[in-house]
Amino acid sequence: MSDLTETATGTGAPAGTRTGVPGPRADTDSPARFRRSARAAGSGVGMATAEFAGWLAERAAAHPFRVRPIAFDDLEGWSFDRATGNLAHRSGRFFTVRGLRVRTGEGAATREWQQPIIDQPEVGILGILAKEFDGVLHFLMQAKMEPGNPGLVQLSPTVQATRSNFTQAHGGAAVKYLTYFTGGRRSRVLADVLQSEHGSWFLRKANRNVIVETTEDVPPDPDFCWLTLGQLGELLLRDNVVNMDARTVLACAPHLRADPEALTSDTELLSWVTTEKARHQVRAEPVPLARTEGWVRTASDIHRPDGRFFRVVAVRAEAANREVPGWTQPLFEPVGTGVTAFLAGRFDGVPHLLAHARTEGGFLETAELGPTVQCVPDNYRGDAEHPAPRFLDAVLGADPADLRYAALHAEEGGRFRNAVSRHLIVRVDAVAAGLATPPAGYRWVTPGQLNWLARHSRYVNVQARSLLAALNTGAVRL
Repeated sequence: MSDLTETATGTGAPAGTRTGVPGPRADTDSPARFRRSARAAGSGVGMATAEFAGWLAERAAAHPFRVRPIAFDDLEGWSFDRATGNLAHRSGRFFTVRGLRVRTGEGAATREWQQPIIDQPEVGILGILAKEFDGVLHFLMQAKMEPGNPGLVQLSPTVQATRSNFTQAHGGAAVKYLTYFTGGRRSRVLADVLQSEHGSWFLRKANRNVIVETTEDVPPDPDFCWLTLGQLGELLLRDNVVNMDARTVLACAPHLRADPEALTSDTELLSWVTTEKARHQVRAEPVPLARTEGWVRTASDIHRPDGRFFRVVAVRAEAANREVPGWTQPLFEPVGTGVTAFLAGRFDGVPHLLAHARTEGGFLETAELGPTVQCVPDNYRGDAEHPAPRFLDAVLGADPADLRYAALHAEEGGRFRNAVSRHLIVRVDAVAAGLATPPAGYRWVTPGQLNWLARHSRYVNVQARSLLAALNTGAVRL
């Protein structure tokens, strides 16, 4: 029997106390309120879901947006350091592109590589403001332009800002609604957790994922709208509408029910995750970008000669409704469309997801729980030296009838250009597929357990949280 409904007895801390290890789930009113909001699909206080596409197109047309590739020499305020070759802003703020040497495993299992990495040590805020209308929680979402987004404008959190942005290091306008997340206004915290960013592209980067509720009257700015959780779930069924920053915050909402018949108890699950973090060896150390092996710099990009993985490019962006109307910056651009997928099975009628304890060079800790499959398939085609990840064929070859969720979603458009992945949840008969006992590094967990872990730091990676958002909002029901 699972211990998902334990009280705080034996934890050494009362329910709700912040500790480094997830404690038992407290029984409060918040999960029920999120579930009620998830059932409120179709319309909300602001607009019907059917009206959303027109509203988003109207907001995109209301401001001139333009992004075009440029040469590195045309970057303004950015330059390559003469000694290291690192690409940084003259202010010392925002982020730096440097090199990273990574070594994982031991003995015959050792892997080693070098790559460019984004070093952004400051912690940003990804915040969604909530308010109850007619007894239903609504969430204030923003139509936000990011230079790397497909289509440029996507639905983002109320506040999506790096520390450099919200402290106005750019010299531009203040971030709207920021005071709700910095203590300047009365609000009730519904979720607040420090989460990792992409461990393959960021060096130990984290953002604060936070949902706060207000009772104040909050007239939405023209680029903002109130939506229920159910409406957000409907929008997550559409390609490239809800951005990554919104998805990761929604994944942290205390929503999904406890699963008393989970295959693994909470205590056993924590022990397994801790064991995975401890058994993996990951050594990551910065190196000068100019001396990063296997990468070539040209006038307009930094790439691998074999064309795999990603390249570093530069763009000029114009957006009249941003804090500054125009700027230039580097972006990471992957070489193809990715796949982010969970295999979903049932055990005694209880839905489970097959999670993978993934190691990535940029994680602060060695491993976090990721989806069953997380990769860009083009990186492995025709390459005998680098075999494709486990379960990729099962996901790509799945019968359409077994697809419980399928949508294209982009990664964070402020740092990545056209970084799009197919997000999939694929039904599988675990026993027939020989997966009742999964291979090492994989574990069946319930959606409720994953939601519980996502409310604590560095347990669930950003790709798994992206899929979890679809479950939290009711976009898919297992």
